[in-house]
Amino acid sequence: MTRPLRIEFNGALYHITSRGNARQAIFLDREDFTGFLRILGSVVRRYHLLLHAYCLMENHYHLLVETPDGNLSKGMRQLNGLYAQYFNRKHRRVGHLLQGRYKALLVDKENYLLELCRYIVLNPVRAGIVKDPKEYRWSSYLATSANERIPGLFTEWILSQFGADKEEAFRLYQAFVLSGIKTASPLKSVKGQLILGKASFTDKMEHLLQGQERLKEISRKQRYITRPPLKAVLEYRDKQKRDQAMYLAHLQYGYTLKEIAEYLGVHYATVSRVVKRIEEKDEM
Repeated sequence: MTRPLRIEFNGALYHITSRGNARQAIFLDREDFTGFLRILGSVVRRYHLLLHAYCLMENHYHLLVETPDGNLSKGMRQLNGLYAQYFNRKHRRVGHLLQGRYKALLVDKENYLLELCRYIVLNPVRAGIVKDPKEYRWSSYLATSANERIPGLFTEWILSQFGADKEEAFRLYQAFVLSGIKTASPLKSVKGQLILGKASFTDKMEHLLQGQERLKEISRKQRYITRPPLKAVLEYRDKQKRDQAMYLAHLQYGYTLKEIAEYLGVHYATVSRVVKRIEEKDEM
């Protein structure tokens, strides 16, 4: 079987699906769902991803992920690998949990991000599991529609499309999702099983596949323009809080280990050990 093509660049947006091997269930109980979300949150922080929406079904999952650092493959390898290890260890199983490689559609953000966010959270409704998306706890709908905090979920862009007032944005987002129950799937517009976008976007991505075009790199400074200054992140009163601050500075806000070490006046290796220890603890 050929490996699916991947286009990776800074700021790319993907609709990702991954299914159980031979259509087997990949979530057997509540702990599996929460375990996957815990691992997903850790991967999102580590690779500085923007998770706009998700839905976990019994034998597959959907994610809508933006990659400021153009590192989708690294993040997905970590996510699927860690969850498969967790699942097999917990249920005393061996062998492949997921069916081959994940599927990643490259998405035109300006024209399809909202449509896909709606499509993803309506999966349980279309499957006849619930009548209203608010009745399904394993999607991002509740967090986006009512400010329920889910670690790693980035709701700001979606809600900003419905106005500056948060309560009004919640209401309009809910109405937008519910209005899509009977609409056609946006996935019917996918080109070449790989790209979802308007003609100009599709043409540009097809040229990338053929090696005829290069996208302008987004500078690191621009990608992290909204992050707080390092001084604000590293405020702490004791060692435990200092360690957590280092971890957040590196994995959530994208500061390099060298920048953190120089600011704190400690050795680079010290910061590296702290980050690795907390990361491993989060993944347990």
